[in-house]
Amino acid sequence: MKLSDSLQDVSGLEEPDFVVIDVETACARVSSICQIGIVGFRQGRETFAYETLVDPRDEFSTFNIRIHGISPEHVAGKPTFGDIHAVVAGHLSGRVTVAHSGFDKGALAAACRIGDLASIETTWLDSVRVAKRAWPQLSSHRLNVLSRHLGLRHRHHDALSDARAAGMVIVRAIEETGIDLQGWMAKPGKAGKAPPAAEVGPLKGQRIAILGEARDGTLAQFLAGAGARIVSGVGTTTTMLVISARQTYGRWVTADAQHRKAEELRGAGVRIEIVTEADLRARLSG
Repeated sequence: MKLSDSLQDVSGLEEPDFVVIDVETACARVSSICQIGIVGFRQGRETFAYETLVDPRDEFSTFNIRIHGISPEHVAGKPTFGDIHAVVAGHLSGRVTVAHSGFDKGALAAACRIGDLASIETTWLDSVRVAKRAWPQLSSHRLNVLSRHLGLRHRHHDALSDARAAGMVIVRAIEETGIDLQGWMAKPGKAGKAPPAAEVGPLKGQRIAILGEARDGTLAQFLAGAGARIVSGVGTTTTMLVISARQTYGRWVTADAQHRKAEELRGAGVRIEIVTEADLRARLSG
């Protein structure tokens, strides 16, 4: 963990598409913020970073110290949340703010309430929700697990590193699914709608489930453009399970519930094909 001696504020000139915040807390009270990291992103790249240790004016629990390594002596003489409230609000207000789960949102609200400070008005996006939809095959969507999966450099429970990693989750989800920021901001129930099947095409009549990619992503759009109907999961009427090219056909694939269900149905005599995206694209292009 990086224990900074002073505020870091490397501001870019461009307005970010979104900002990301992560906080660490001193104890079980979510208002006890002892570190804050904020990173801005525009068009897939970092535009500014801000990080500071914070004197929470609260006790430090042994449990929390073990998690992030921040102890009372590290925050001695550091600003309180009230001291930096205007800076944090300046970075978040009126923007899309990403946080990995609702913890950071709740911590900011609690710190504002405890300090009798104005609430920070921003539009929140949960990167856990994004990750679950972008990489449904993962057994966990914790930030350290996602960082390993995406090949990101990451120091878990360092607020600035966590903010950077959560921001890259959004960047990579946009790149890999084709769903833009506004698409990820869509209200639950409106997001994830499969594209309509083309009236004609080589996959006309096929009912296809996709493993390893969202059902409104680029693969789904390709298959629907070839006439396939994209279904939400493997069932008795599914004719094909397509393994996304973003995934390696290995242990996690065969262990996935959809793959197991497809194998069970085939064993019961149901005609359902299991095919990789690469093989299917080669077949259609040939």
